[in-house]
Amino acid sequence: MAKPIAENRRARFDYFIDDVVEAGIMLTGTEVKSLRVGRANIAESYAAVEGRDIVLINADIPPYNHANRFNHEPRRPRKLLLHRKQIDRMIGAVQREGRTIIPLKLYWNDKGLAKLEIGLAKGKKLHDKRETEANRDWQRDKARLMRDKG
Repeated sequence: MAKPIAENRRARFDYFIDDVVEAGIMLTGTEVKSLRVGRANIAESYAAVEGRDIVLINADIPPYNHANRFNHEPRRPRKLLLHRKQIDRMIGAVQREGRTIIPLKLYWNDKGLAKLEIGLAKGKKLHDKRETEANRDWQRDKARLMRDKG
């Protein structure tokens, strides 16, 4: 995995991430150009089931500056490209177990194609978030103590 375009850093704080999958994403030409400039935001986005497909909702890819009237809609739904077995497994998890599909990272792969790392997630409660934060603080303090004491 090379060159990240956008990352959803709050995802691991707000959700328990179980299954992580790399998905392709259907884009128009101006969307690809806008991503090449490095402009995208997947922080408030999620993936939803529409029929037998999984669609990325609310991902913001701003319009490309040099494309006049041929520009794209910034927050349009974008179809995710996955194998049928992966789609069926995710649809089952969403419908049966009440999971959410969260985009974690948008990046260029080795072939120069835009890929989206998505994860099956279960929402954290407030006490889970506090526990995660306490663990992270303890790990940081522990590392500091070990470094200082030698």
